[in-house]
Amino acid sequence: MAKDYPDGWVNQWHRHRRAQLVYASSGVMTIRTPHGIWIVPPDRALWIPPAVDHEIGMAGAVTMRTLYIEPGAARGLPDVCAVVAVSGLLRELILRAVEMPLLYDENGADGRVAGLIFDELRALSSLPLHLPSPRDSRLQRLCAAVRRRPADDRTLAAWGREVGASARTLARLFRDETGLTFGRWRAQARLLAALGRLAGGEKVTTVALDLGYDSPSAFTALFRRHFGVPPSRYFSSRRPQAGAV
Repeated sequence: MAKDYPDGWVNQWHRHRRAQLVYASSGVMTIRTPHGIWIVPPDRALWIPPAVDHEIGMAGAVTMRTLYIEPGAARGLPDVCAVVAVSGLLRELILRAVEMPLLYDENGADGRVAGLIFDELRALSSLPLHLPSPRDSRLQRLCAAVRRRPADDRTLAAWGREVGASARTLARLFRDETGLTFGRWRAQARLLAALGRLAGGEKVTTVALDLGYDSPSAFTALFRRHFGVPPSRYFSSRRPQAGAV
């Protein structure tokens, strides 16, 4: 499926019988499931197993290209959502696949394209662009508040007074239910929020200060460690989307 979406568009909660590989050659997608939030920038894709409830929000103009994979054909592929890097070869295969008929000839050239796609999918590794969601209702309220106001630097004890739990209880629950400390979870939330705002064209300095970083240089250093390039170059360094529109 090939669809383009404007900035701010939201595909409300839904699910598909088949697995999906959701890819966008431009724009950033924020994909929510009951288990967490995934940020999908250009040259990345999200693998979604069959029958997973999800919602997709768009930051910037998004050119989405989606592959749907029958559950039986998805055996051996991940049974959890994962953000993956899209190689140059897989990108071209995706763009070719969305032009194929739905009932393509499995024994012809289209079938060979599909076979190459499966070879690429099985070789993919996941990337750290996931913000896990807790089950505990107190943590859910805390996490929702942090996502709304990422710059809020209150301690876990202060948050505990608001949600009705001790700092020790919240710290234990964070580790048990997300696999992260509160500090690391909040840092991840800020970094992923920054991706969406940068995709919308906001300046690095504005994003850094609004999200609670001590300085633009501190934000740039952390961003570079995480993504390999500074934020000012992240989207300009993405490959051109030849043939994607």
